[in-house]
Amino acid sequence: MEPSDSRQKLVQLHGEIDQRVDMIRDAHPDWLCAKGCGNCCRRLAEIPQLTAGEWAWLRQGLALLPAGQLQQIRQAVAQLATQVTRPITCPMLDQVNDACPVYPHRPVACRTYGFYVQRELGVYCSEIEARVAAGELAEVVWGNHDRIDRSLGKLGESRPLTEWFADWQET
Repeated sequence: MEPSDSRQKLVQLHGEIDQRVDMIRDAHPDWLCAKGCGNCCRRLAEIPQLTAGEWAWLRQGLALLPAGQLQQIRQAVAQLATQVTRPITCPMLDQVNDACPVYPHRPVACRTYGFYVQRELGVYCSEIEARVAAGELAEVVWGNHDRIDRSLGKLGESRPLTEWFADWQET
């Protein structure tokens, strides 16, 4: 697949995700996922996997960061590559503000977390799942994460974030 085709498909996928997220947020202005939460960023089960298209988009966002901040992220990614304990914290999380410095360029997994459900596996966020169990979110029309995974599978090779960074640092 040509890089421009992959980019166009990723932009389309982002648009679909953003539309679903906006619908949920509009119906629930008190939705937990917002700047300052960071809970999902602190509880990653594994090193994030990104497609080639997602990595190209994320790399553009990383290139916009001040050199010092980018160096801190590079160090956090390098440490993550050798970390064996779980959960892990996203190496891009600004832990002071609980915010993502590359938010507009974040991967699909970050865009969907808390708004999409994967068949048989739920929504992952324990705080949102508690609200679901209490019946507070019965009318939410969740996004279908299995469909997102199928769409991502068409966007090129998928590799761990640490591998993308390692190759990027070498160039």
